[in-house]
Amino acid sequence: MAITAALVKELRDRTGLGMMDCKKALTETDGNVEQAIEELRKKSALKAAKKAGRTTANGLLGVKISTDAKQAAMVEVNSETDFATKSDKFLSFLDTALGAVFDRGDDDLGQLLADGLNSVRETLVQEIGENITVRRAAFFATEDGYITSYLHGDKRKAVLVELSAPNEELGRDLAMHVTASSPLVVASTDVDKDLLAKEREIYLAQAQESGKSAEIIEKMVDGRVRKYLAEVSLLDQPFVKDLSVKVGTLLADADVACRRFVRFEVGEGIEVSQSDFADEVAAQVKSSG
Repeated sequence: MAITAALVKELRDRTGLGMMDCKKALTETDGNVEQAIEELRKKSALKAAKKAGRTTANGLLGVKISTDAKQAAMVEVNSETDFATKSDKFLSFLDTALGAVFDRGDDDLGQLLADGLNSVRETLVQEIGENITVRRAAFFATEDGYITSYLHGDKRKAVLVELSAPNEELGRDLAMHVTASSPLVVASTDVDKDLLAKEREIYLAQAQESGKSAEIIEKMVDGRVRKYLAEVSLLDQPFVKDLSVKVGTLLADADVACRRFVRFEVGEGIEVSQSDFADEVAAQVKSSG
């Protein structure tokens, strides 16, 4: 069967893949568009699997809040390069992933991907030519609270915050503060005991090098621990818009409590390998030689 331009266009419109890929698939299936789509999907999954080991430290965040501020979702979708995040297809997938988290009402990515998001992701990998991952998600729901958010302009930092009562201005200010100051917990009592023990152990080893008495060393360690707790606890931090006021005081004055928050920053904690693309190019050159 002759592979016409109209057939190629139809397949391109339905798959979003390149002209040559579409023409080759139609040739292999004797012009059968449905079979061509099936074959392209199989190859897409294969190519996606080959790219799955490549580091994805770039990406964007998405945030969605219900109109009544009772539900909210946040998701991080990663790519290998910043260039990929500018693609309309990447942005569309980000919206799809965000909507899926919001609609499901939980942040179980394994189930989310199994429910069909992974096949969409694999198609995107084929179209963009980079590994794409849905790295993490968060979902908040409250019956009597108020959820607010902040998404930084570059979409690489975002925060969800739940307050005990509606307060739009305070909520936005608090979300911006969390974005800028990166607290780990709401209150100092929320700090993980094991983490605090490790910090104390480090401070003790440092203080012992001073050669001071055990009593003074103990006071030095206690002081360092108090300072650490103040730095990582939201309520003890100076408010970013007025450093003379602590966040805890700001909330108390408004008669509002911060129940919880979650902060995402694209790529945080990912160890980036600088050899991903270099190794791939070298391998291609070697195989063609």
